[in-house]
Order: sequence, then C-alpha cells, then structure tokens
Amino acid sequence: MRVLIADDHAIVRRGVREILVEAPLGLAVDEVGSAAETLKAVRDNRYDIVLLDIAFPDGSGLDVLRQIRELCPHTRVLLLSMYPEEQYAQRALRLGASGYLTKDSAPNELVIAIQKVAVGGKYITQALAERLVDEIDTQVEKAPHETLSDREFQVLTRLGAGKSIHGIAVELSLSPKTISTYRSRLLEKLKLKTEADIIHYVIENRLGD
Repeated sequence: MRVLIADDHAIVRRGVREILVEAPLGLAVDEVGSAAETLKAVRDNRYDIVLLDIAFPDGSGLDVLRQIRELCPHTRVLLLSMYPEEQYAQRALRLGASGYLTKDSAPNELVIAIQKVAVGGKYITQALAERLVDEIDTQVEKAPHETLSDREFQVLTRLGAGKSIHGIAVELSLSPKTISTYRSRLLEKLKLKTEADIIHYVIENRLGD
C-alpha cells in the first residue's frame, strides 16, 4: 500500500513517516512539501492514501482535496491538521475526505485511522461523532461561516488573510468582478460592513488556512 505524506513542515513529515514505518502496516511512504507537489505526485503515481495538511504556502489543503477527488476518486484522503476538528472536519468530509485528525493526536490513533481508511472506512474521533449527533438531535444553530458554499469559504479565508481582490481572482482562476461579487455576498451573509470586519471575523473564528 502506497501512502503520500503532504505537509510543508519537514519535521512533521519525518515524524509521521517514522510512525508509519514502525507500524506493522507494510507501507511504501513518499513525501511532498507543497500543494503543487502534492497534485503532481498524485498525477504521476497511484497512491492508496494521502495524508494531507490543511495549510500550504501555495494553496489550501481543501482545494487540493477537491482536486484529488476529481483526479483520483479511488485515492483516500486523510486530513492531518493543526486546526481543531470543529473548524474544518465537517467541511473536509463533505468534500470527500475519508477522515480528519489533528496533529496532536497520539501516534497509535494515526495508525488506527490508516487501517480504517485503507479498507474504505471513514475515521472521525469520538468527540466529532458526538458533535455530529448533537447537531442532528438538537438542531444546533450553525455559525454563519458554516452555511457558506465551498467557494464562498475559499474567498472568505483569502480575504481574511489580507489578500487583494486581484490576487484572489488569479489564485482561484476567476475574474476580479466575480470575487467582488463574492465579497459583497459574504458581507451580507455574515452581517459585516467592511473588509476589515471580514479579517477580524476570520481571525476571531480561527479560519485562516
């Protein structure tokens, strides 16, 4: 079974590799350090599982996840992120991820997740499972950003990082006019008034990727 570790921090990749190599799983493990390298590796090789970070200097792990699902629908993707699962796990699962783990998880939890994902299962923590059940049972009101479409969320996080309309347009291959429309829509949906409010909202809710 071939596994790709996709993370921009070399020390994280090394630690994850050691966990996987020491586990009795018989894995062949490769590493990449950027979003572009991840997509190239997936195109050039057949991986059974990709361990994917959320944040890369050259792009979002959620964007990479979406593209992997389009390029290689049989490749299973397990998100391994520094961000708490309540921020990104549900969105990642909706995009087709097979599971979500935080980087402070115990090594044996990563091994268990790999084993479950390898046979086609989904891996989520007990805490996230309980959260999902609670939302179903009590119809908990979602935070405003949880109601956004994936594209709206992409624009939100980029505006929150202080990126310009033109820069976001280039990054997402859209027109500046379209990005401006998304910005106006976000201000309305989130009940904000200015771009500075968007930046504050993203920081306050720790949504930066």
